[in-house]
Amino acid sequence: MRQADFFTSSTMATQATTATSAIQSNVRATAATASTGSFNSVFQQVQGEVARFIEQGGGSAATTLSPQGRAYLDQTQSSNVLGNINQGGEIGEVQQQFLASIKPWAEEAGARLGVAPEVVAAHAALESGWGQHPLRQSSGSNPGADTNNLFGIKAGGKWQGDVTTALTTEYEGNSGTALKKTEHFRSYPDQASAFRDYTQVLLDNPRYRTALNTGSNAGAFAQGLARGGYATDPNYAAKLTQLATRLQRSALTGN
Repeated sequence: MRQADFFTSSTMATQATTATSAIQSNVRATAATASTGSFNSVFQQVQGEVARFIEQGGGSAATTLSPQGRAYLDQTQSSNVLGNINQGGEIGEVQQQFLASIKPWAEEAGARLGVAPEVVAAHAALESGWGQHPLRQSSGSNPGADTNNLFGIKAGGKWQGDVTTALTTEYEGNSGTALKKTEHFRSYPDQASAFRDYTQVLLDNPRYRTALNTGSNAGAFAQGLARGGYATDPNYAAKLTQLATRLQRSALTGN
């Protein structure tokens, strides 16, 4: 599926670059002192360690992270790399508006899927960049119009509705090589239709069975989607889990 770019300003992009550079410097120092292994392999190990930690729900288990893993997690969170939510968990005005606009449909979808509405909302935010990077019509009578495809669902041979084409990033092979591809995506008349189709896709496809009825367990839902092949990004489950967890905490605290 399509995963949108979260960054909505050059400032956020700069923050992300700075954070990544700091993380890489930390890990590079570790790799330089190791008798075997390269920077890339060590960095991938740290990424995998943090991804597993996030998928398991975090919490007190954070003490099991290596110093490099903790640094990676702290830098990622503090730089708003995932979800454009600050370190304190507060959500900005743009994000609040997006969540309010999709709330009825997220609640409806969540009830049918057996998962918390915040988890569904997080999935929409991840795929659409909080609604700021929507898939748009590439041709037809209204080129440039919003397709309302908030979940990056592709248009297979059985799809009978409107279709648009867009460039997307796919990860291939054991190395997770990122490649740009042009794919066909579904187009909807409104957000309600997008949520209902998304819900039906998950209900009808047995590959996503383990993601259903996971309640507020964001990690279980995200891992179920990843195992079912919803996205090719090797860190997809970790990203969705972290973002959904933030939204759940925000819902509890009212921030």
